[in-house]
Amino acid sequence: MYGDAATVRKILLDAGDTWAVVGLSNNTSRAAYGVAGVLQRFGKRVVPVHPKAEAVHGEQGYASLADIPFPVDVVDVFVNSDLAGTVADEAVAAGAKAVWFQLGVVDEAAYERTRDAGLDMVMDRCPAIEIPRLG
Repeated sequence: MYGDAATVRKILLDAGDTWAVVGLSNNTSRAAYGVAGVLQRFGKRVVPVHPKAEAVHGEQGYASLADIPFPVDVVDVFVNSDLAGTVADEAVAAGAKAVWFQLGVVDEAAYERTRDAGLDMVMDRCPAIEIPRLG
């Protein structure tokens, strides 16, 4: 497991309220759509990042992390594992405080690089599952 309970709690409660959700589109059947809704209900600002740059859940979308014109606290990654490392590197470059790889998204080298860059990171977990565990 990549991301102990203390790191999960720190990201969810202390990392900040602006979450870029990479892979989020208006496709309501995708997990990203539902998880983004949970994050919003938990008080997070959800910023969609998807090549279509469409607005989702009432928030303007952007084609890439680099296109977002304001600071992002957490980058939540819903892309396949082959692409996730690049997104983690972009999160570091963008000045994010933390990176969260969703269930099934695993890149051990990216995890190490991101942690070595000083960011908190969780991998192969879902915030929508972890939020209710906060109590």
